Amino acid sequence: MMRPSIINGTNFLEDLFDEFFETPFMKGTGLTNVAAMKTDIKESDSEYEVIMDLPGFTKEDVKAELKDGYLTVLASHTEETNEADEGKKYVRKERYTGHYKRDFFVGDAVTEEDIKARFKDGVLTIIVPKKTKEPEIEEKKYIAIED
Repeated sequence: MMRPSIINGTNFLEDLFDEFFETPFMKGTGLTNVAAMKTDIKESDSEYEVIMDLPGFTKEDVKAELKDGYLTVLASHTEETNEADEGKKYVRKERYTGHYKRDFFVGDAVTEEDIKARFKDGVLTIIVPKKTKEPEIEEKKYIAIED
């Protein structure tokens, strides 16, 4: 709700714009907020499809890596500040510079070559096949018995 607040010596304009710009995206714990990386995961018989919204990011801003059975998606973004507008000042600035990170356990049997990813229109889609680690067949080792 947009209403003036002048209680306890608070600044009217500061509170006015705080409430005006209050959105679910801006709430949370800051740049580590996973709300900025909303993710759906679809399952089929043979694979998982991870669909992640990354609005405002480019393909170059996004990295995916696989380590110790965990698929990690990193998204880094830097806003360039243009100070060319002489005589103007910001009343509020909500452009951000920061890093987001999400981890998903995909198992030890999955390799980088198995995973397919594409990025289009701010949506990252990752296909992860379902794989289970083949149980190792224990090789019998005989001990030679001498005469």
